[in-house]
Formats: sequence, structure tokens, C-alpha cells
Amino acid sequence: MANIVVVGAQWGDEGKGKIVDLLTESADVVARYQGGHNAGHTVKIKNRQFILHVIPSGILHRGKTCIIGNGVVIEPRSLIEEMEELKRRKISIGKNLHISGRSHVIMPYHMVLDSKHEDSKGAKKIGTTGRGIGPAYVDKMSRAGIRMVDLLDGKVFREKLKANLSDVNFLLEKKYNTKKISVNKVYSEYMKYAEYLAPFITDTVVLINNLIEKGKNVLFEGAQGTLLDIDHGTYPYVTSSNACAGGVCTGLGTGPGNLDGVLGIVKAYTTRVGGGPFPTELQDELGEELRLKGGEYGATTGRARRCGWLDLVSLRHSIRINGLTGIALTKLDVLDGLDKIKVCVAYKYKDPSDSCSCSRKGKACRFTDFPQQAHVLEACEPVYIELDGWKKSTKGATNLKALPKQARAYIDYISESLGVKTDIISTGQKRDEVIVIKNPIEKTEKR
Repeated sequence: MANIVVVGAQWGDEGKGKIVDLLTESADVVARYQGGHNAGHTVKIKNRQFILHVIPSGILHRGKTCIIGNGVVIEPRSLIEEMEELKRRKISIGKNLHISGRSHVIMPYHMVLDSKHEDSKGAKKIGTTGRGIGPAYVDKMSRAGIRMVDLLDGKVFREKLKANLSDVNFLLEKKYNTKKISVNKVYSEYMKYAEYLAPFITDTVVLINNLIEKGKNVLFEGAQGTLLDIDHGTYPYVTSSNACAGGVCTGLGTGPGNLDGVLGIVKAYTTRVGGGPFPTELQDELGEELRLKGGEYGATTGRARRCGWLDLVSLRHSIRINGLTGIALTKLDVLDGLDKIKVCVAYKYKDPSDSCSCSRKGKACRFTDFPQQAHVLEACEPVYIELDGWKKSTKGATNLKALPKQARAYIDYISESLGVKTDIISTGQKRDEVIVIKNPIEKTEKR
């Protein structure tokens, strides 16, 4: 048995929710370690679809302990709405859900600042959801944040709120020409949230480490994806937290020695939402076909996702950053019916200013490693190899033998190129539309 991290290996939206839901059967605990309600995990069980934003996907299973770690930023109203919606749909929420008292709170002024700051960028917008995630993390790092545990002490909360709004209201009035936010109004609103959430707030660092010491299997659930990681993604077109596997230790307060493996979720093609470089993007009919067939619209915002071919250069970067021990390949069925499938194996780049620092100054460079600078990546052209597509449907397949030989060849090529085995293959949206070659928690393997 094992403690496993599930992490997105691309720009998010890889299908982590379904894989976490699948592996939860073998886990005792599901713990979310970063991000906020800007993320959305979609899980389809028979004819019922659930979209989760902050609550771990394990909540859909009875008898599982779900933890929202200190690395997550929480907007109380949306969390309560999510809880109430799950209750309405007969999902039990009680002693199975625990919220870290160290989690930082998204305040109303964070959302206002988020949208105002994004609007001020004009054509250089990052594509933020405007939900206050970034500003909440800014306050956290500047040591001005309000934490969930602060909501439990009205006096402490009011003092911190008053101090923060003194600065925020000056900014809103003088820079953004926006009306001030009332201390009393926010205080009254958030005290109601505190009363509702108080039974769920606890010291999750003690909780999760005690569970690990007792031999419980923990599934660590990330949001977004590695290429959106604040340190290792396509900065500045990134999220505001560490979405890679390293975020587990800081976002939940447990040591790396407690991690037994990292499963990278890889979509069979590539998508991203919002602005930023995307070398393999298809801005043609095929890109639109992938979008429609794959239902590539954000679970949280409904925004259309940009679609393109699989990118091995970025995936090699994700493998290094996360130390992936296995891959879960998702949405294989979306590629059904294509005559040929392209895979990016390198980038071709020529610095338009002829100031490239490599030995081929002034000439086209070939990158097999992911560039550090967004403007360099923006100017990169993909170098493709072409593989045979398949006409037979893979949708709903539950074993490798049911896949066309070309589909198996595609999977093998990905694994061999990356040096990481494919453990799970998703062949549709539903929970049972999956091929499990190896369960990383149970360590059972069927190759």
C-alpha cells in the first residue's frame, strides 16, 4: 500500500478529478494541497456529473477522510455553496471533511483587486479567473493574510480586517476610482461563514501525520497543472501556487519521506486556458474538432480551452519537476478517427534579435529542454513526428486488448519517449471507462 501524489503534468484540465475518484477506492484519505476555487474537477458517475472546486474528489466516496490543506486559499461563501450543493445531491458531509486552520481566506477585496488589476493590463492579460486567488496569496506572502483560524476569534479577525482595509480602500479610491469596502459589512458576513465552517476547521498538520503514522493510504490531490506552477510554469502566465508535487509538503505539512509515488495526469493531446505561450496549439478546424469532441470548456468558468498536439518537451520538464513514477493518460478516445497524429519532440527557435546566447547565435536553435522564458517559448515552433491514427473506437475500453494496435503504439511511444510507464488509460468520461494497468496505491500490476 502507498501514499500517492496525483498531479497535472500539463497546463491543467488533464482529468485529475476522474483519476482521483478512481484511486480513492484504494485510499483512506484524500488531501488537497494548493490552489483555490479557480480550479474545477469533474467526476462523472453513471449519469450523474459532479464538479468540485475546493473539496477533494474523495468526498464522493463513503468512509473516506477528506482534507483541505493549509496551501489552499478558501473563499468561504463558495465553499459553503459547494458543501450545500453536495448535501442537496445526497453526498454526506460531516466528520469526513477537515479544513486547515492555517488556510488563508479569500476576502471580498481580493476579488475586486484581482479583476481591477487584470483589466488594467489590457492586451497583456494573463487570463485570471478574477476570483481573488492571486491577491490572497500576495497577502499571505506579505504577512497580511487572514487565516481560517482567525475567523474563529472575532476580535482578532476584526483587527486584521480593519488594518487591511485601511490600505486596500486607499488603493481602491485613489488608483481604481472604486468605492470603499465597509469593515462592518464584511465582518458581519464573514462571522456567519465562520459559524457554519467552525466544526470543520482543525489542525490538519497533526491530523494527516497521525493518519500516515497509523498506516492509512493517502491520496494527495493537486489542482491546475505543472506548467501553471508559480516557480516552474510558463511565468508570468501561471497560477499563484506550487501546483507541482513539491507543493504537497508545504501545502499539507508532511515530509517528503511520506510520499511513495507521483502519478502524472497527461491528456492524450494538450490544452490550456487563458493567455500564454502554447507551441503546439492548433488554430484551425482540427483544433476546434478536438475542443468540441473533448468538451474542452472550463469546469469553473466555462471558457473554451485552446487545443493542440501532445508536447513531449513540456512533459519531460514535468517529469523532472515532479519525479513522476507513472502516467495516467486521459481522453484517448478524443483522438479516435484521425488518420495521423502528431507529437512534438522538440522546438525550433531563432531569436528575432539575433541575440541568442547559445553557440548557434543568429541561427535556428533546436530545444529539447523546456525554455525558462515565456517570450522564448512564444517564438518556438514545434518539431513533430507523425504516427498512424486509428479508426476503431476506443471509447469505454477496459483492457489493452480492446484497443486498436495504432492506439497501443501511440501509448507505447509516449511511455518509451518519456521513460515513464503508463499505468492508467482513460477512455471516456464515466468512472468505469478506464484501463487500469497498475494501481499505484495497491501496487498491483497487469501488463
